[in-house]
Amino acid sequence: MADIATLTLSGLTALLLLGVFTWVVRVEDWRSYTPAVGETGAAGGYGTGADHGHKPSGIVRWLTTVDHKDIGLMYGAFAVLSFAWGGVAVMLMRLELVNPATDVIGNSLYNGLLTSHGITMLFLFGTPILAAFSNYFVPLLIGADDMAFPRINAIAFWLLPPGALLIWGGFFIPSLAPAQTAWTMYTPLSIEQPNPAVDLMLLGLHLTGVSATMGAINFVATIVTERSEDVTWANLDIFSWTVLTQSGQIIFAFPLLGSAIVMLLLDRNLGTTFYALGEGGGPLLWQHLFWFFGHPEVYILVLPPMGLVSYILPKFTGRKLFGFKFVVYSTLALGVLSFGVWAHHMFATGMDPRLRSGFMAVTISIAIPSAVKTFNWIATMWNGRLRTTAPFLFCVGFIANFIIGGVTGVFEASIPVDLLLHDTYHVVAHFHYVIMGAIAFAVFAGIYYWFPIYTGKMYQRTLAKWHFWLTMVGTNLTFFPMVLLGYAGMPRRYATYDLAVGPELLFTLLHRSATLGALLLAVGQIIFVWNLVQSWLEGPRVRDGDPWDLKETDQHGREWAWFERQQETALATDGGEDPDGDETAVADSGDD
Repeated sequence: MADIATLTLSGLTALLLLGVFTWVVRVEDWRSYTPAVGETGAAGGYGTGADHGHKPSGIVRWLTTVDHKDIGLMYGAFAVLSFAWGGVAVMLMRLELVNPATDVIGNSLYNGLLTSHGITMLFLFGTPILAAFSNYFVPLLIGADDMAFPRINAIAFWLLPPGALLIWGGFFIPSLAPAQTAWTMYTPLSIEQPNPAVDLMLLGLHLTGVSATMGAINFVATIVTERSEDVTWANLDIFSWTVLTQSGQIIFAFPLLGSAIVMLLLDRNLGTTFYALGEGGGPLLWQHLFWFFGHPEVYILVLPPMGLVSYILPKFTGRKLFGFKFVVYSTLALGVLSFGVWAHHMFATGMDPRLRSGFMAVTISIAIPSAVKTFNWIATMWNGRLRTTAPFLFCVGFIANFIIGGVTGVFEASIPVDLLLHDTYHVVAHFHYVIMGAIAFAVFAGIYYWFPIYTGKMYQRTLAKWHFWLTMVGTNLTFFPMVLLGYAGMPRRYATYDLAVGPELLFTLLHRSATLGALLLAVGQIIFVWNLVQSWLEGPRVRDGDPWDLKETDQHGREWAWFERQQETALATDGGEDPDGDETAVADSGDD
């Protein structure tokens, strides 16, 4: 049965790769370049392209480009592909958990899928999808022509595909089995597993860390030195503030992870004893090093989504962001405090109680900056002229899910409560309410909000709202039962639960509810991908530089001004005619 599941997973991945290749071939000439000389953000237009020869066409263009917009699109495509891989892995895991006994996949494959899912979603989806937004829009928002180091920007992206292949190597190489360490790679388990796929995974993680660090240095240099003269620290947009803070965290956190991984590789292959009990730092050394990176990583992933929500939400409320300065201050506070809470993951390890108390206090206090943002988002909507577009709905969904994820996190910050809930499904629920319920929602809001800019088209609004409701219902139906599973004592990372680990009937009911929610989530994401691709290829062309009617409320941002100039250039190039014969898209009022 495990072999069948492995073949199924490989077949689905092959079909997905074939689909992506076919799509790239079909749309290799989807966009031509008409540089607007002397304008900010030169090197981008949607016309027929008098200067199309300035860039090679087809696959050569994508392999050689250093344009920040092209690189942003490649980050996005890579992240969506990784999201699909991680989604297939978790669906197989959820199907296994429908019944208490092992009946779909074996324990080994379950552990391999668990490891692959966690690492894929964090390192191959979460960080790259945020880099996609940052690469494409930060230069437009700050008035820069491109990133400070365009070639380093391209190198940072091209480190990701080989990193992904190394991480997934255990599934592709017949002589290997997938790594089974979980995404935390705790020692001594990660040292004692002789499987070479673990080494490949560690090397792949190292590449992704180098990629993220190079990108972070580039973003800091770009935001600090490449801003237009009229963009000051006082009027820098909130999304760029969060990207700047995130980049600072990456510069301090990811090199430490790289060092810890190198020591782990040396222990595995050269007989060193960095993590050996009695001779070296012991297993707790790995936990301290990993979580010193791992908890800032949570905020590395959540700060730009907070910036997206803070930037997009006001566009559909008719009001500016309430308390802009306090949102900026809370962003900086989260960036600093995130480095002081790592050991709350280690309350159950037997560390000095006085040390645990300090980490508990800082962990509880870090909820304050997040609460400041939440109240500011709610105040922004209060008495506003709300337009229930897809981007707005996903922003509201972000806030609702983030509140649940945050409150469950505060519970776990209390040492007595954490000792009861540690390593149960309550931790899974808390983490996924933040990752899937919040971060992914903000990503979807950003994709829909900026869809006209990077495609020149408008998406299908009804399908987008179906995507929202299926994702919102699916998220809560998947993860809220896990809160109850945690309180009932169900341990996480178990492929079976028929060994008297708790009330089996209750566990079965809650797991089946979670699997039903996961199926709804899968349907929602299929609709999302269909809408994205079909609208990109055949959607109505946007002929107005203000498709969201933002000028009416004085919310027309710098990126839309850039888009408006490109639209004017395109109209001048094609004589005002629609070369595709498509209908013209109208603004989404949110009423349909």
